[in-house]
Amino acid sequence: MYAPVQLLSASRQNLLRLTLIRVLVLAAQAGSVGMAYAIHLLPLPWLALCVTLAVSAALCLATALRLRGPWPVTEQEYAAHLGVDLIIHSVLLYYTGGSTNPFVSYYLVPLTIAAATLPWLYSIVLSGLALAAYTLLLAWYDPLDLPPGYRATLQIYGMWLSFVLAAGLITFFVARMAEELRRQEQRQAQRREESMRDQQLLAVATQAAGAAHELGTPLATMSVLLKELRQEHRDPQLQDDLGLLQAQVQLCKESLQQLVRAAEADRRQAIREQTALEWVDAVLRRWHLMRPEATYRFQSLGRGSAPRLMPPADLSQALLNLLNNATDASPENLDIRLDWDAQWVKLTIRDHGPGVPLAIAEQIGRPFFTTKGKGFGLGLFLSQASVTRAGGTVKLYNHEDGGTLTELRLPHGVARP
Repeated sequence: MYAPVQLLSASRQNLLRLTLIRVLVLAAQAGSVGMAYAIHLLPLPWLALCVTLAVSAALCLATALRLRGPWPVTEQEYAAHLGVDLIIHSVLLYYTGGSTNPFVSYYLVPLTIAAATLPWLYSIVLSGLALAAYTLLLAWYDPLDLPPGYRATLQIYGMWLSFVLAAGLITFFVARMAEELRRQEQRQAQRREESMRDQQLLAVATQAAGAAHELGTPLATMSVLLKELRQEHRDPQLQDDLGLLQAQVQLCKESLQQLVRAAEADRRQAIREQTALEWVDAVLRRWHLMRPEATYRFQSLGRGSAPRLMPPADLSQALLNLLNNATDASPENLDIRLDWDAQWVKLTIRDHGPGVPLAIAEQIGRPFFTTKGKGFGLGLFLSQASVTRAGGTVKLYNHEDGGTLTELRLPHGVARP
């Protein structure tokens, strides 16, 4: 099976629109030939015209059936279809007056489409084909036996109708084709940006794995020394400080162990389903153990039962990073609110810090950029990457009453595949 990107490629969409153009032009041509035959307007080779129109109809049907299949449409195939359209139009012109037929200007429609949607080499080849056909029709065609005055009248009104048809097709369909190409370029740019972000994440992950491996031994040594110091020194104030240091070292060891367990669980896809309220509550408890100096108020504003989620471990770490950023800005009176609707789960964190300076707002979230005097500038970058992979968004606003409002939005049932 082919990937959805191939099925929805610009060439495939443009061939679909070209088929629609063919159907509209074929209907106009068949209607004109039928009317001319019914009222005996012109003496024309009816059999040859009907055969040519039948070939055009068969081509439309074959192209429609081909587009239902999974095969990707290449630029060569799309250019070949435009070339066949030029040949069919040339045959119709041959039997209806050649270069004297006012609809000879329809050559510009396929050429304009080619110029708007194909590389220049294909456009040059198709232009050469149209020029060769037009040149042959100057001297080699089936002439129409018409009175001079009648010929002039048909020429004038035919030129007007040809202009209306060409202008309408070029304005509408070529604009749609060019818009599809622009959308494809935007998707490619987005994929390039995601690829660069993934490369940055891989580099950070590699460094983190090495650091986690190297930190295990010094943390174990610090834990042993702190235990011995608590046994040797009985000063109550020193005991409190040593106890705090020991708790912090133990928290670091547990964080490293959780990192290993999370990686193993992610590898096995062992992600537990839980409600959004349970997930946020568990992350808040862990965060408050890490940052006991923080004071906060948590509110659940959603109506009805909380939606169920399957958040991966890195999404919980992303929320921890956002909470730590808010604590660094202002650890007192944090306002945390959880809400949800039919599609999204929304969590907001409001701090009372200095806010986000407008001069550097666009740089926040880039790797190794920080507004704090400490840290590596990776917290928000990793958080944004994890939330984006889960289909959500992270946004920071300057609150109207001061401080920063961090908004985290996640879709229902989020789980990274």
